[in-house]
Amino acid sequence: MKLKNKWPKYYKKDVVTHYCPGCGHGIVHRLVAELMEELDVGKRAICVNPAGCAVLAYKYFDIDMLESAHGRGTAMATGIKRARPDLFVFTYQGDGDLSAIGTAETIHSANRGEHISVIFINNAVYGMTGGQMAPTTLLGMKTTTTPSGRNPGYDGYPLHITDVVATFPGVIYAERVAVDGPAGIQKTKRAIRNAFQTQIDGLGYSIVEVLSACPTNWKMTPAQSFKWITEVMTTEFPLGVLADRRKKG
Repeated sequence: MKLKNKWPKYYKKDVVTHYCPGCGHGIVHRLVAELMEELDVGKRAICVNPAGCAVLAYKYFDIDMLESAHGRGTAMATGIKRARPDLFVFTYQGDGDLSAIGTAETIHSANRGEHISVIFINNAVYGMTGGQMAPTTLLGMKTTTTPSGRNPGYDGYPLHITDVVATFPGVIYAERVAVDGPAGIQKTKRAIRNAFQTQIDGLGYSIVEVLSACPTNWKMTPAQSFKWITEVMTTEFPLGVLADRRKKG
């Protein structure tokens, strides 16, 4: 007997994925689709997707999607939300998109407290274009452009951009989570729910950074990748709530 999945009924297309085995994008896509249904925002949602592996996110979400130029996701989302404040607007961006070419857009949209939600997938590498060093690449981590490992004297240090924007008064909610196992996935869903609810309540800018596996470019199995997130990646990027300025009581 074929079992029917309860979630998500409407906002996730039933198609074959192009993502590599063990990639975290598919997990986060599922969570986003579930939450759009649970929070009843899918019919008025617009997602701005990035350059990179998630450039094809429109194949998986059955909502209105727009493609931004590389790194300009929050700028485009700002324009949409200001023109149509009744819409639910979020971006879905990787570390190369959000924290490299999109650094200025990310920082200034956060500093203005734009009423958008940002989902930031951090896998510490450029996934789609061949595994080059990203701003979030860890010290000593080998990539195609750092074959001997990231050297701080030459390459600088990993960029903690979520920690930076979390200090801005206009950033109402910021959290870092990881899809490294069932418990982490559940925490990721709660964090994205909080971020989405922040926008629904009209409070301001929200961002969730998700530590995610890239087994292909890390040259690991999926199981090894999840373990590496837990044991290595979280030491550089500690998990937890970085800012919560929602009204209490």
